[in-house]
Amino acid sequence: MWQSYVNGLLVAAGLIIAIGAQNAFVLAQSLRREHHLPVAALCVLCDALLVTAGVFGLATVLAQSPMLLAVARWGGAAFLLWLGVQALRRAFNPQALQQEDSGPRSRRTVLLAALAVTLLNPHVYLDTVLLIGSLGAQQPVPGAYALGAASASLIWFFTLALGAAWLAPWLARPATWRLLDLMVAAMMFAVAWQLVFHAPGA
Repeated sequence: MWQSYVNGLLVAAGLIIAIGAQNAFVLAQSLRREHHLPVAALCVLCDALLVTAGVFGLATVLAQSPMLLAVARWGGAAFLLWLGVQALRRAFNPQALQQEDSGPRSRRTVLLAALAVTLLNPHVYLDTVLLIGSLGAQQPVPGAYALGAASASLIWFFTLALGAAWLAPWLARPATWRLLDLMVAAMMFAVAWQLVFHAPGA
């Protein structure tokens, strides 16, 4: 049981910690100190549900459907390219930080945005459902593996949310936001490239 748990923890940590659209959103909300803990909790819940679905059968369905894989691959690449372009526009806009701070948003609005970033990005399905899930289905105790993966998500997102909120007074500066957006754009373009040219069956 513990071996499966640790395997899930390590595999999920290796994928979750890589900066992605979801992490960038949590980081931005934490720097604003705008409902960052509910956002982190929502991301943990979504990851746990997706990993569990993958471990207990959805990964097999995806792996056996070339059409679904193609939709996920090309849809994910397009979504990531769009996010990257948006990040570049913010990075080269002198008023980017002021626009982001134009006014507080309701918790409902922020959580809906977090859901969109999480569930409308097909890349998350390739990671959590197909990759993590298919590995988990092969474990001696799949349930323990899914719990380990959920634990990695819990530790990471709350560490990111609390750490960024604590560092907000030092990080919430225009130059820092531009650098962050440039890094996010580069990451989005790199992941989109990998989806198109290095995904299985590409």
